[in-house]
Amino acid sequence: QVQLVESGGGLVQAGGSLRLSCAASGRTFSSYTMGWFRQAPGEERELVARIRWTDSHTYYADSVKGRFTISGDNAKNTVYLQMNNLKPEDTAVYYCKIVLPIGDVWGQGTQVTVSS
Repeated sequence: QVQLVESGGGLVQAGGSLRLSCAASGRTFSSYTMGWFRQAPGEERELVARIRWTDSHTYYADSVKGRFTISGDNAKNTVYLQMNNLKPEDTAVYYCKIVLPIGDVWGQGTQVTVSS
């Protein structure tokens, strides 16, 4: 069984920074990608950033390009999201996801609140 544990959320003022961490445990070998999604109240869950282990290719949503950076360690199945210059519209629950040959696994989510 695969489990994801997220940490690093919190309350920050606009313009501030936070770093989210996600560690996977269990049968995580041969994972394809790890990524971060977010869901604001009343909104659909959206992809924020993703890293593909085979070639370290990264993807960012347009709304976070230039402000967020995803990084990670494939061997440790750990992924990070450095979030700089945070804006009130970044407020959401942030979820980590790992894509495995057997399917996708989600973390429990961590709240990020940006005050204006």
